[in-house]
Order: sequence, then C-alpha cells, then structure tokens
Amino acid sequence: MRDALLAAGIRWGSLASLVAASAAIMGSPGPATISLVAVVSSVGVRRALPYAAGIVLGTALVLVAVACGITVTLLAVPGLRPVLIGVSAAYVVWLAYRIATAPAAPAPGTAAAPSVGAGTVLGVANPKGWVAIAAVFASGRLFASTAADGAAKIAVLSGMIVAIMGTWLLAGASLAPVLRRPRAARVVNVAFAVLLIASSALTVVR
Repeated sequence: MRDALLAAGIRWGSLASLVAASAAIMGSPGPATISLVAVVSSVGVRRALPYAAGIVLGTALVLVAVACGITVTLLAVPGLRPVLIGVSAAYVVWLAYRIATAPAAPAPGTAAAPSVGAGTVLGVANPKGWVAIAAVFASGRLFASTAADGAAKIAVLSGMIVAIMGTWLLAGASLAPVLRRPRAARVVNVAFAVLLIASSALTVVR
C-alpha cells in the first residue's frame, strides 16, 4: 500500500499536516461535539450510538459538499447565506433548549435517546462543521492530481470524523457519574446548552 501511494506521488508531509489540522480544528468543541457529550452523559454510550452515527453521517455529507464545491455555489446565490445561517441557528437554539431542560437525573433507560435523523440534521446544520471542514480541506495538497487529491482528502477526513466523534463519545461517558447527582446534572446541562449556542455564534461571526 505504501509503495502504491509513493508511486502515485503522495505528499507525506501534507498528509501529516492534514491529520494534525483536522484534529485541532474539527476536533475542537463545537455544536456537534458538545451535544454528543451531553447526550452520552444522559443516556449512556449504547443508546447514544445512533445519534453519534447520525452526526458522523451528517458531517460526512458536509465533507462531500465541500469537496464537490457545493458550498461555494450555494453561498454565491444572493440572499441565501442569511437563510442558511438562520435555519442552522434555529436548530441549534432548539437543541440547546432540549439539553438545558433535559431531566436532571433520569432513571436508567428512561431518558429519550435522540435518533440517527436528529444527529444527521445537526451534522448538516452545524455551522462550525462547514467552516472547519472547508478550512482543513483547502489546506495543502496530498497529490498533484486534483481528482486524487480530493478523493484522498475525503478518505482521510472521513476517518478523522469517526475518530473525533468516538473520542467525544468517551468523554461524555466519563461525565455520566456526575449526572447522577440532580444539582450537578442541572448545572452541567445548562452549561452544555450555553456552550452550544456560544460556539455556534462564534463560528458565524468570524
């Protein structure tokens, strides 16, 4: 495999930079990662897996859209950018409300677990995802060929999306013991909601 990549002309320095950049930019706290931690800490890892899978799927769709130039095309349409931002903001606010008002200490198995669809919608509506993926995708080249470069970046970043969400999934699981205490759970849930809105707002105003 390595010989084949070398023969194709892969730039290993650019590959290392791409992985490092994606871990730092895409892996930093944002609406998707914060909501995933909140969900996992409330319903547990197993019941949160469909939601996590949905976020991965939605983020992957954003990745493909960026790679195909769909993002640039959409933002070039007059008046469409404010509409897209408004729809994303409305969904993030609704999600933040759900997190903030979630039961403080649900009995095991009683809290409603978000669906694959909910995770997919957030993955697509997440403003940080679009900005972060676009920034990472545009950094450096892995191959001289445009087609090979795009395909390689999609493959590498898809793997990074799974790894990043898996890491945040485990982070959420570590908070579960804290949420067994009602007062602490309420503080954590409200903090998650505030961070969710703040991270989205910061992304939009940059």
